[in-house]
Amino acid sequence: LLRIQRDGASQDWWTPFRSTMPSGMPRFVGIATAARETWAFHPALVLGLLQTEAYAHALYELAKPIEETTSEFIEKNVRVRLRRKEALTRDEEPLRLRAVLYEPALRYVVGDPGVMREQYEEIARLASLPNVSVQVLPQTLRGYLSVHDFTILHLDDGMPTSVQVDNAWSATSVSDKPREVGRFTRKFNALTASALPPEDTPAFLQQLTREIT
Repeated sequence: LLRIQRDGASQDWWTPFRSTMPSGMPRFVGIATAARETWAFHPALVLGLLQTEAYAHALYELAKPIEETTSEFIEKNVRVRLRRKEALTRDEEPLRLRAVLYEPALRYVVGDPGVMREQYEEIARLASLPNVSVQVLPQTLRGYLSVHDFTILHLDDGMPTSVQVDNAWSATSVSDKPREVGRFTRKFNALTASALPPEDTPAFLQQLTREIT
């Protein structure tokens, strides 16, 4: 992890944004840059790697009066999110992503219906990539449901798999402890087993697009 941190520091595109990042976020971004495959789940929002610029911007605007952030803070964080997203479509060794999206998170209107329709289209577009798999977890689920978001980062060169979680203080924690990684891996496997298959995602998103007003 120390080597990845040093390598990540040399890829310092996020350095200008460090002052606006939550605690622990620079370390996560450094490790995430070295990841070759990411597994992720969020129970309340569309995953950051799948967000459109309009969705991300509207999300930060919603939180602005509560978090007491500035317009500069919002713009910088949206740029970081979009820059990280480029890993999915880069020409050489694009990031492999397995994502589980909870149905209520997809139905939660961020911005306005136009923002959401664009967001649904973007998820469908990215889900069509060979390196991206997106599953929808229906809200009628009667099995296991994680109440916390988390990301599992699979690294190359024999480096340990790491897991990232956010907390209520807007801080980001990263751990490579085998016990924690194993626990979150079991969480993700349980979620994917309960979710709809990836091939059902486009039709599900089209249905949401027709329903939103």
